[in-house]
Amino acid sequence: MRVQGVTSCRNPVLHGWLKAELCAILAARPAPPEPVSVAANRACWERWQEGLSQPITLSAALPPLRLLLVMDNLTGHKTPSFVCWLFDHGIMPLYTPLGGSWLNMTESVQRILKRRGLAGQHPTTPDAIIAALEAAAQGWNAAPTPFVWGGRRSDRRHRRRQRQHALGGSGACTRRPLPRPRPTVLQQWRSAGQVTH
Repeated sequence: MRVQGVTSCRNPVLHGWLKAELCAILAARPAPPEPVSVAANRACWERWQEGLSQPITLSAALPPLRLLLVMDNLTGHKTPSFVCWLFDHGIMPLYTPLGGSWLNMTESVQRILKRRGLAGQHPTTPDAIIAALEAAAQGWNAAPTPFVWGGRRSDRRHRRRQRQHALGGSGACTRRPLPRPRPTVLQQWRSAGQVTH
């Protein structure tokens, strides 16, 4: 987790910090393999745009794709200068949907940092808040907790798998429904013509 506390976070501040962090991440990664051809390299970039409702116009000359950057859908993240800088460094920006805040893992991380850093404290200055949040991030990095994708849909699927199936009118249950043989046409005809009284 990479954090830096600031008292103001306009786009020039955020993008300047983000560019420096992305350069550090790319420097730590192995050098990208040279693409076999310009067409194969372009196809690699275009593959990540399939299915997007608003694909980004790719520049004519593209470096090898090195990193996928998932960001929220703020207008500031789509400025031409910032997007072109990302492309020049082999980074493909992907944006979460406008109505999909549950897809934005940053929201979850911010909530965790706030709870861990500020629980039971009453900081009085911005510097105290920044120090507490940065210390919480350092603690997280010392023993990181992996995220497991979940949410309401995952809970519903889990409940459906755990659902029990009643046997007849008794209180007994099974984990799976018992197969019931379908009546044959002859059996249906006999029961339909049966005299009940």
